[in-house]
Amino acid sequence: MITIDREGAYAHIEREKLLDRVMGPARFGKSSEILRRNRLPADGLAFVAFEGTHMIGTVRLWNVKAGDAGDAGDALLLGPLAVDKIYSGSGVGAGLVYAALNAAQSAGHRSVLLVGDPDYYARFGFDARPASGLLMPGPFDRHRFQAINLGNEDVLSGSSGMLRATGTMAH
Repeated sequence: MITIDREGAYAHIEREKLLDRVMGPARFGKSSEILRRNRLPADGLAFVAFEGTHMIGTVRLWNVKAGDAGDAGDALLLGPLAVDKIYSGSGVGAGLVYAALNAAQSAGHRSVLLVGDPDYYARFGFDARPASGLLMPGPFDRHRFQAINLGNEDVLSGSSGMLRATGTMAH
């Protein structure tokens, strides 16, 4: 049976092994990684999927500042989302994204950004338009930079500037 739950205190070792299997070393060169480096994920917003005792998926949300002063302010960055290849198309990834978005909204967060496949993330409501004035720290594909407003308030449209990491430092 597949279960999705919040990431436990000691899950980071298995999570890193999963990310190595699914994404390889190229993941460390992504712009999103610059925002995650040496930071902890947003409090209570890291999720893992297990089949039995085997970790098969992971996603985390990270605290960021979206744009310059007076813009959208506090936001979250989703990623990486990774699922073992043999579970591709099984719904594990979607389950992880829904768990993360629902928990973020319940915790009072107003928006989530990501860099990812537009066709995949459209089903959750992500769109490139709300992120069109924002920038990542490093190279990124503009059409893959997307956002979603949580709730009814449009907090991202018209925002501009560079995303900045604001999460708690890891050490």
